[in-house]
Amino acid sequence: MDSLALVAVASIISAGFCIGIGAIGPALGEGRALAQALTAIAQQPDETNTITRTLFVGLAMVESTAIYCFVVSMILIFANPFWKYFLTRMGG
Repeated sequence: MDSLALVAVASIISAGFCIGIGAIGPALGEGRALAQALTAIAQQPDETNTITRTLFVGLAMVESTAIYCFVVSMILIFANPFWKYFLTRMGG
């Protein structure tokens, strides 16, 4: 296997791990945050608006981690900075 193919394989595997781990972590965090918010609403129903607003802000922050992992995966697959280097080095 030449070095260009090795870079391609490494990029695809890295992108898969990045999006896989980057999706599992936020999913677990969002599930835990939702469970805690429902528990808090059950204990203090008068504070539902405040808890819900804070929950949505927190979920947006947690979800941004998954979005960053998705962006990194797309860069690794479609706009890899190593492609140009290896293409010029291989003469292609």
